[in-house]
Amino acid sequence: MSTDEERLAQLGYKQELHRRLSGFSNFAVSFSIISILAGAITSYGIAMKAGGPIAITLGWLFVGIMVTFVALAMAEVCSAYPTAGALYWWAAALAKKNKPAWAWFVGWFNFLGEVAVTAAIDFGAAITTAAFFSLTFGLEVTALSTFLIFLVIIVVHGLLNTFGVNLVRVLSDVSAWWHLIGVAVIVGILAVVPDQHKPISEVFTEVYNATGFTFAGAGIYAVLMGLLMAQYTYTGYDASAHVAEETHDAANAAPRGIVLSVVVSVIAGFVLLVAITWSIQDYEGALGTDLGLPPAQIFIDAVGHDLGVFLLFICMVAQWFCGMASVTANSRMSYAFARDDAIPGSRIWKKVNPRTGTPTNSIWLCVTLSTILVLPSLWNTVAYFAATSIAVIGLYIAYVGPVLLRRLNPDFQPGPWHLGKWSAPIGWIAIVWVGIICVLFVLPPASPITAESFNYTIVAVAVVLGAATIWWFASARKWFTGPKQNVLEKAAHGDPVD
Repeated sequence: MSTDEERLAQLGYKQELHRRLSGFSNFAVSFSIISILAGAITSYGIAMKAGGPIAITLGWLFVGIMVTFVALAMAEVCSAYPTAGALYWWAAALAKKNKPAWAWFVGWFNFLGEVAVTAAIDFGAAITTAAFFSLTFGLEVTALSTFLIFLVIIVVHGLLNTFGVNLVRVLSDVSAWWHLIGVAVIVGILAVVPDQHKPISEVFTEVYNATGFTFAGAGIYAVLMGLLMAQYTYTGYDASAHVAEETHDAANAAPRGIVLSVVVSVIAGFVLLVAITWSIQDYEGALGTDLGLPPAQIFIDAVGHDLGVFLLFICMVAQWFCGMASVTANSRMSYAFARDDAIPGSRIWKKVNPRTGTPTNSIWLCVTLSTILVLPSLWNTVAYFAATSIAVIGLYIAYVGPVLLRRLNPDFQPGPWHLGKWSAPIGWIAIVWVGIICVLFVLPPASPITAESFNYTIVAVAVVLGAATIWWFASARKWFTGPKQNVLEKAAHGDPVD
């Protein structure tokens, strides 16, 4: 057996997925899901309205630094336990008491957070694609046309993932370079072509408050609300852990993928956002554009229609790559969760296609659930945002759970990639930051508070927590035992384990 297979067997699992990803490909999957050309573009309007340029530029940098602490703390745990189950598996391994309960709650937050973030990414890609088609072919942007575009995108992503990990590897590698070169092209054009730029001092210091709040300190409050743009973008880097069972030298490559995907995104994203904000010609016009995507209007105002459409095309392709990688990570997490019988119909979802080495059924489960989550957008965008708000808080609760348990477990044995003496301060900073955003992003983002402007994040979190709790006490605690070893199970069925 290879070292990777030996380590996986020690963790209790037989190698079933095809191990075809290099360290770069592992990084590329997470980098593609963070996708600065997706999250930062589709949610740019959030920070434009709440906080303005200072929230967009310095806010991105500040949140990026804090997220790096979270990524470092997660990566150390990942190195010790390089398995597709990742967060919920780590929680079960690290908890001193109630291991199945920890695995259950972290797993469900992670699973539903992954579904929500896949839905949000592909719906964002649909918004960008609709804007592109509007500018090039005169498409009328409606709720129906945007949903149909979303449907095409997510079905294509399901098909690409079904064809096997080799295709995913190639497309992820291409995606990483597309993002890096694409950012360089956008920044270069926005720096050279526009006749005039915003004063650079305003790019870093101007505060804009269109939240409707007017109390003393409302500007600061608006900036804090605007940090959601960055925090939403920095999600999905747990993908490097979820594809660990398909990665060579996973105990080193997967934690490096987690950290590098965040660090590279912080730097490249900062340069991109500075360039876009520096190029704003008409702030109010961009914020209220009929295209439904402020950066698209900024591109056109700054460099003209044709060149602006070209820049939007770069973002659109990047967002297609981003959604594909998100389906990859989502399906691997659900496969691992089903492997431990935590999802209804687990027998179906844990099957691996022997030809492609991919969990085909899990792929289509994730595609279906994400589509259901986006369905309300046909009638009401509030319902969609209420459902997908779990993506930020839900995922970060799942991210920090194992980090907290690692800090409380003196018996933790680090893997080959570890933080040494910096482990404790980095871990506690990560825990405190997640606590702060869990409070910050349930506060009302706009005034007056109505059904349209209400922040439904707290409702989404409460629904997930409530449903998982009721299910746990009513049924799951009697049969869910946490991660199950399948090495012996496979041997019992006549499958070799080495």
